[in-house]
Amino acid sequence: MVEQVIEDDDLDEVFKALAHPIRRAILEQLAGGPEPVSELAEPHDVSLAAVSKHLHVLVDAGLVEIEKDGRVRRCYLDAVPLSAAFGWLTQYRVFWEDRLDALANHLENEDQ
Repeated sequence: MVEQVIEDDDLDEVFKALAHPIRRAILEQLAGGPEPVSELAEPHDVSLAAVSKHLHVLVDAGLVEIEKDGRVRRCYLDAVPLSAAFGWLTQYRVFWEDRLDALANHLENEDQ
């Protein structure tokens, strides 16, 4: 398996992209398969220009690729950068699990 190294700046872009609910919703939509920009904009109460700006942030983060097919711009999800973010978050999950296990042990020993 080839391991992709992601730079801190790239990770910053991923978290920036995930910081907005419309961008997270767009990623969820694209998880079901490619969609044209117009379809991605439909469920959101914002202009098509606003959705285009959100897509630009997702593209900069490497999470979305856009291909032009005539007049239609079709968007595709690229989840690879999400795995880097998940890996970064996992180290903190492990940290908190260890802390909570230590607290549970402390409380159990205190009762004895």
